[in-house]
Amino acid sequence: MSDDHLQKVVSLAKRRGFIFQSSEIYGGLKSAYDYGPLGVELKRNISNAWWSSMVHAREDVVGLDAAIFMHPKVWKASGHLAEFSDPLVDCLNCGGRFRADKAPQIEAGTEVTFRAGGRSDGEERSGKVGERGYVCPLCNAPDLSKERQFNLMFRTSIGPIDPLEKAIHEIARAQMGAGEIRRKIEEALKPSSIYLRPETAQAIFVQYQNVQQSLGMKVPFGIAQIGKAFRNEIITEKFIFRTCEFEQMELEFFVEPGSHEKWLEYWAEQRMSWWKNFANSPEKFRLRPHEADELAHYASACYDIEYAYPWGWDELEGVASRTDYDLKKHSEESGAKLHFFDQQKTDPATGKAGVRFTPYVIEPSAGLTRGLLVYLLDAYAEEEGQDADGKAKVRKVLKLHPTLSPIKAAILPLVKKDGLPEYARKISKEFFDAGINSRFDEQQSIGKRYAKHDEIGTPYCITIDHQSKEDDTVTIRDRDTTEQRRIPASTAVEFVTGALSSTSAGATSVG
Repeated sequence: MSDDHLQKVVSLAKRRGFIFQSSEIYGGLKSAYDYGPLGVELKRNISNAWWSSMVHAREDVVGLDAAIFMHPKVWKASGHLAEFSDPLVDCLNCGGRFRADKAPQIEAGTEVTFRAGGRSDGEERSGKVGERGYVCPLCNAPDLSKERQFNLMFRTSIGPIDPLEKAIHEIARAQMGAGEIRRKIEEALKPSSIYLRPETAQAIFVQYQNVQQSLGMKVPFGIAQIGKAFRNEIITEKFIFRTCEFEQMELEFFVEPGSHEKWLEYWAEQRMSWWKNFANSPEKFRLRPHEADELAHYASACYDIEYAYPWGWDELEGVASRTDYDLKKHSEESGAKLHFFDQQKTDPATGKAGVRFTPYVIEPSAGLTRGLLVYLLDAYAEEEGQDADGKAKVRKVLKLHPTLSPIKAAILPLVKKDGLPEYARKISKEFFDAGINSRFDEQQSIGKRYAKHDEIGTPYCITIDHQSKEDDTVTIRDRDTTEQRRIPASTAVEFVTGALSSTSAGATSVG
């Protein structure tokens, strides 16, 4: 898969109404995207399939939809205020900013060439790579600033009072240095500061006790959530792969200490299988265990589910063993007893009935918007063929799994006369009444309509022609094979429903 493949998907996404640049008429906002009529359907179908598999198909998982704003002490307890940062570096040549840990690695002392100012017409210069062993990923220059930690959380203020007003007056009346001005501003902001959540997991941890007690859940059990998260990324890149605003599909699965290794393997296998079930090329997914130096401070072990993107293998989902770190930290900070009492077991220390413990947590955390990109990349294909006149043509087709396809069936009258549109409208209503997302389409020639629905991933096209009025039959066309067959019009809904059910059965099953 090449960069050209990615560019074709980006072009299709805009042209066909999947993804638009945010605020495009004003020049666009970097790293922000709007999901159009087909994109929102695809995203919803992926999240519905995840929810069906993770929640509705299981007795041991329930759901949560938590607020984006949380008490700032949550982020202190979780370590985000102190730990959630990336090493930021400025390039002294081109002025670009980048993450040091993502920069191209080059042996220290190596001489490299680069263009002055990072411009293509700039003077060619050379320099040696410093002790840190990397250069600017934008212009290849070794002239870099010192690394400094950059917190990734978006901060805002809550309340009707401007927190800076008093500080501004004090600063205006006094001669202050830069350091004192910063301290004064931080002091003014602190009482009203809150943060856009950088992940959905912490809301699940702080509501663990309410969920467990309200529904009488017994360990092992899980709490699932789909929602938006926000990270002030130093570098946003590769279309919707890395953005400041994104959506997560996350499960926190609470288990008894000592069983966490078994459950980690279980969930890694389950999640890998789920992604492959919807893919045309399952071999492009792999499970990679983290090395010891990659692990987050809270994790004892972790797997990444990776996909072979056009730029190489990269993360799609993480499956981590978070130990009891989060529940214990929130217990310490809040004073709440976030444990589990198992009445069915005997305490080995006392010999009495009942054991109290802080659960360990296994966390499968997937990117919903990143998953959408993966399935667009996986589905896009170009096939050589011939048109009706025998001339060579390239068919562009989006071979989305039917469960995920935004539109399940297109209802196409052959011409806009002779009562065919009216006949087609009746069939279209039957699809709507059955709850199948379909589209009535009478614009352009039938060939162009087939091509359009191939390109947006519609698995079935149902054509109503003059014979339909004579014998109440229609033609149904398969997107992937382009084969057509004649069926009774009265069975069109049943045919599509059956086909969708057979393809979705394996994709939503769990082990």
